[in-house]
Amino acid sequence: MSPSAPLVVKLGGNAIAGEGLSAVAADLAWLQQQGQRLIVVHGGGPQTSALQKQLGQQPIRIGGRRVTDEATLDAIKMMVGGKLNVEVCSALLAAGAKPVGLHGASSMAIEAIRRPPRVISGGGAEPVDMGLVGDVLGVNRGLLDLLLEAGHMPVLACIGAAVDGSVFNINGDVVANRVAAELKATALVQVSDIVGVLRDKDDPSTRIGQLTEKQARDAIATGVVTEGMIPKLEESFVTIAAGVQRVHIVGKLEPAQLRAELDQPGSVGTALLP
Repeated sequence: MSPSAPLVVKLGGNAIAGEGLSAVAADLAWLQQQGQRLIVVHGGGPQTSALQKQLGQQPIRIGGRRVTDEATLDAIKMMVGGKLNVEVCSALLAAGAKPVGLHGASSMAIEAIRRPPRVISGGGAEPVDMGLVGDVLGVNRGLLDLLLEAGHMPVLACIGAAVDGSVFNINGDVVANRVAAELKATALVQVSDIVGVLRDKDDPSTRIGQLTEKQARDAIATGVVTEGMIPKLEESFVTIAAGVQRVHIVGKLEPAQLRAELDQPGSVGTALLP
């Protein structure tokens, strides 16, 4: 019998700050104990910016994206690949899970190449060099399958690596979508500070429970969905086209809410469907 497909959960930097981490860790541990195979991907943008300021660096963003020079990459290694990866793993361990912390340079768990200069929205008409930012070429499926088969929960920091040992900063949503697509995950859950897709971006009570791709594209075309939610939705539908059954967008979770969203898609956040 072939092994069951994993569930991929992406934890944004805001989602792993404070008490939110212990709540989601408890749900992830419970799911693993029920036999669910799980892969966690985490970011750490706000924490990295705070560390940069402590180190005397000024974070630079273009079109909402972090420009990554050598000093910035060092801060990302320290915070995302170091402190936060340990904290996510320790919270999962305390909840009863079996986490294994990884990053791109862990046998190229996330294989990447440096992104060439390109025109980006909000960055003007000329191509922009974002520095040591990577594009995902692939994931080490053999390594992830090996860990899953042994009952472990891979916890991936969103740092990529190339065969020559070069290391790159990569957006956590990009990593999570690629991991979910390559492993044909049952679902991808994106946990952040955004409660879901909203009809009114300033009113959480206008959350839309479920969206098909057509409905989502209509919402973008009519201006209901704006700003950073547009690329999040567009990436999600590429992932669904690759064979992932659902993508869930949820905000900071209370205990048992992750389970509730998986049992009843759209009950806590927004479920994107084929």
